[in-house]
Order: sequence, then structure tokens, then C-alpha cells
Amino acid sequence: MKTVVFDLDGTLADTSGDLIAAANACFRDMGEGDLLDPALDAGTALRGGRAMLRLGMERLGRADDDPLIDEYYQALLYHYARDIDTHTRLYDGAMAAVEELKARGFIVAICTNKPEALARELLTRLGIVDDFAAMLGADSLPVRKPDPEHLLETVRRAGGDPAQCVLVGDSDTDRNTSRAAGVPSVLVTFGPSGDDMSALAPEALLQRYSDLPDVVERLLGKA
Repeated sequence: MKTVVFDLDGTLADTSGDLIAAANACFRDMGEGDLLDPALDAGTALRGGRAMLRLGMERLGRADDDPLIDEYYQALLYHYARDIDTHTRLYDGAMAAVEELKARGFIVAICTNKPEALARELLTRLGIVDDFAAMLGADSLPVRKPDPEHLLETVRRAGGDPAQCVLVGDSDTDRNTSRAAGVPSVLVTFGPSGDDMSALAPEALLQRYSDLPDVVERLLGKA
């Protein structure tokens, strides 16, 4: 069966506010105060915890302090898990598009580089964990995006055909994953990195979720 696989952070939901808050909690623990800005640094937030910690350390002139970054990464996960859905919101129309895709016969799944337990907790709190046939996180397999096996195994576990899938994402990681897997990608333009998406030359750009079912049918054909 044909499958639509979604990235989570920056694609289905804007999680940047809670990620930034968790990183800033770590910097306060260091005695440095809030080093990241929720608006200006949203793009870095969606690249993961270590990316945020490294950016803050750069601003302290300590970008190469890997031991300290590793030490505080676990603290960041603790802070994030505690307040994982305080600021997070689903993008407008995201779940309506998911339901329309399912109504048209497509399987839907999630492939994210967020740790699986955190991703499952967030989806549970958002009330959408049961809306997807499968969800694989960064630690679900020995590999993760942009390794294509992360995407392809997500499709298999969802019950789909890996040769007939599309990846909906918001980053060069997602684009590189789809290219390595030999499948099309749709990149959203409404996330923090939206202005840069056209340069990645995906098979389609998505400005609003209401267009996604038709875009998927254009790329994969009807389910």
C-alpha cells in the first residue's frame, strides 16, 4: 500500500518553543541565563538538543566543549520531557490532511529524529498517537535519518510498500533521506526553515496542509 510518512518537529507540529525552553533551563543551571531566543533560534531547535546546546556554548565562546554539551544533554531531555507540550502546537490543518489521506486509502506514519519515548509522549499528549499506523524515533533502529533505512522500515512497520511512499518534512535531513531512499519528498514552507526549502529541490513544496492530499496523489497516484 502507498504510504505518507511525516516528520514530526517542524512538520506536523511546531515544537520549537518547548525545545528552546528546555535548552535555556540548562543554561540557567550553568549560571548563564537564557542564551537562546524562541523566535530567532527556532530553526536550530528543530535540529535537536545538542544543536541547541552547541549554539548556546558558541555564544559563550565555548563551542568545542563537547564534554559539557554531553553532560547537559541528559538534563535537557529531563527538562523537555517535563514540559513537552507547554508551547507546542500542531500546524493548522495538519490532522485534517492526515484524516483525508486515510480516507483516500493512504497509510500514514511518522519517522522522526526525536527519541522514540519523547515522540510517543508528545503524540499522546496531543491526542494523536493512535492516528498513525507506525512511529519510529531516533533510537528505534541502529540508524536514523538521513539513513534511508529509517524511513523504509517505518513504511514496512506501517504495512506499506517502501517503493511507494512519500516523505513530508521540513529540512535538508528529510530531503536527503528521501533522495537516498529513491522516493519523493514534500517539504513544508511554513516551518522555521521554510524560506530555504525551495533550494533543496524537493518534488513538491507545501504552503498549506489542505493541499497535501492532492499533492500526494500527484506524486504517488491514487491509493
